[in-house]
Amino acid sequence: MDDTDLHILRLSQDGIPLVDEPFAEMADKLGIGEPELLERLRNMMDNGTIRRFGASIGHRAIGIRANAMCTWNVPDERVEEVGKLMAGFPEVTHCYQRPRKPDWKYNLYTMVHAYTKKECGEAAKRISAATGIDDYDILFSEREFKKTGVRI
Repeated sequence: MDDTDLHILRLSQDGIPLVDEPFAEMADKLGIGEPELLERLRNMMDNGTIRRFGASIGHRAIGIRANAMCTWNVPDERVEEVGKLMAGFPEVTHCYQRPRKPDWKYNLYTMVHAYTKKECGEAAKRISAATGIDDYDILFSEREFKKTGVRI
């Protein structure tokens, strides 16, 4: 990795510009061509310097203020099947399995986002009806802490 790669990482760590040609704009800032920028990004992904290139939406900024962690008690032999069904719901942004604990019976978790708490509850009811899992609880977020990625 050379100085140009480091500059690319620093420039991209705060997000890609929301313009028609974001990589061309980034390349201009770096004084290189867009093909070179894209090639360098590909190389950094291929060698593991960059593990993933993704996007996240500030859901609160667009009015989605209700966030619920739904905890589900799913029979162990159905976790794979049920998890795939749950993950397919548009309100679900995360779906994952965790081991049960002696004082905690839940083993599957979905993060549900909606405009209101009522909508989160309605989504959970639809998920329950679709999967046949009726043993669940809904835990609502009270506040959001700052989220940041790895910084260089």
